[in-house]
Amino acid sequence: MDTSVIIVCAGNSTRMGGVNKILLPLGEHLVIGVTMLAFQQCESVKEIIISARESDIPAIQEEARNSGITKLKECTVGGNTRQESVINGIKKISKDTQLVAVHDGARPLVKPEHIERAIKDAGVFGGAALGVPVKDTIKVVDDGIVTDTPPRKSLYITQTPQIFRRNLYFEGIDFALEHGLDFTDDCQLVEAIGGKVYMTTGDYTNIKITTPEDIKIAETLIEMRN
Repeated sequence: MDTSVIIVCAGNSTRMGGVNKILLPLGEHLVIGVTMLAFQQCESVKEIIISARESDIPAIQEEARNSGITKLKECTVGGNTRQESVINGIKKISKDTQLVAVHDGARPLVKPEHIERAIKDAGVFGGAALGVPVKDTIKVVDDGIVTDTPPRKSLYITQTPQIFRRNLYFEGIDFALEHGLDFTDDCQLVEAIGGKVYMTTGDYTNIKITTPEDIKIAETLIEMRN
């Protein structure tokens, strides 16, 4: 199914000391270049839209040219929140798009085969997100006191991309805007209107680069792949 991808990278990178993590070198490319290449390789992906800080857009466009990214349709300025940034990107997708995928620009190691699998699952269920089972026992804590231990078998670490049928996702956006809701996770938009989201199992290498040590981990993972 024809899929439009919104790559969100408009954050302030406060945990990276103000350095924009998507513009850091990673292997032979920048982080955002590696991210775009994963979607470039997917047959189901029709176009890529980047939602970013205005000051970063020229560097992103240059990286796309240097990396041979032909599916980048447009770069748009992000908003004050993740949800606003996604909505700004949504406004740029093609009218005949069937599925909308939202991905963190700082998740460069997502695998094309996992993207394609999630796209297929979203086509069946209406929505799908990549994720992996938690490895550790999780505790619910209130004011320092453990109040619950949810069963580990039902807990997943949610990753991106998160992919939805166009009309379903638009309905979720309308609901959020109408009720003044601002979600940090795209699945919540669909969950809020009673939509189904399938959890497509990915792998643990699909890390999000958040702190300086994450770059070192990503470099090591790329070397292992090669």
